[in-house]
This record gives sequence, C-alpha cells and structure tokens, in this order.
Amino acid sequence: MSRTTLDLWVGVFVAMGIAALFFLALKVGSISGSEIKSPYTLSAHFDNIGGLKLRAPVKSAGVVVGRVEQIRYDNERFQAEVVFMVDGRYKFPVDTFANILTSGLLGEQYLGLDPGGEENVLKPGDVIKKSQSAVVLEKLISQFMFGKAAEGEPAPAK
Repeated sequence: MSRTTLDLWVGVFVAMGIAALFFLALKVGSISGSEIKSPYTLSAHFDNIGGLKLRAPVKSAGVVVGRVEQIRYDNERFQAEVVFMVDGRYKFPVDTFANILTSGLLGEQYLGLDPGGEENVLKPGDVIKKSQSAVVLEKLISQFMFGKAAEGEPAPAK
C-alpha cells in the first residue's frame, strides 16, 4: 500500500469519526433535525419546578409535543412561570393539567401535559390553570423521617 493510499484511508476514518461525534452531540443535546411545525406558546405556573431546565421536553402520552422555552419567576404570584412551545399539530383542551415529572427514579425532568375533556382548545399565549409542581425527593424523605420520629415518641405523661 502506498503512502498516499494510507493517508487517504486515515483521512476517511477521521472524517467518519468527526461525523459520528457531531451526530452524538446533537443526540445528547436534545436537538432534533425536524422542525416544530407552526408552533405556539403556552405557559403554566408552579410552586416548585425542581430540576426542570430550558429545552426540556414537553410530553403528552409519552410523545414529545414541544420544548420548554423560558423559565422565570413571577414576582406577583411568587411562583415559577414556565413558558413552552407546542407543535401546532397538537391541540390541547382548556382543562389540560400540567405536571413536572421525572424520567425514571432519578432521571431528567420534563413537563407532562394531561389533556382534559373540554371541547374548547388552548390558544397561543394561554396559561394552563391546573398544574402540579415537581416532587422533591429530599422533601419526601424528610416528611417520612419526621413522620416516623413522631410515631416513635412516647405519649405525654398526664
């Protein structure tokens, strides 16, 4: 094999490696090649968003229907406001319930939408009124421990 042929194969191998790294970076970064079709924005308020991050998926029935676009603090309501983009192909009733859920036991958090039964659908810019905050594992553990400690205390003497 001549030196130029060897250099050519090394170049092809390096180019394939760079393409593979680029592909993995897109997958890990949750960037998809397909665009959201005619997106519209919705928002919801939460007492605690836990570890929800920008670009987190918005799912309904396990299907990704959008992405979190903005997270901000509402000084008037003293709550977190999550603004998210939904693909225009998907319509949700006005009584949709927004939950912050976790993939697996300690996985990433995402915004889950549970559609209601109302016939009227949410319009761009609407606020989802029904929401459930993230479950904070530390809070659950402390409630469990303090609840067990309170059960083990002897009754006060009379």
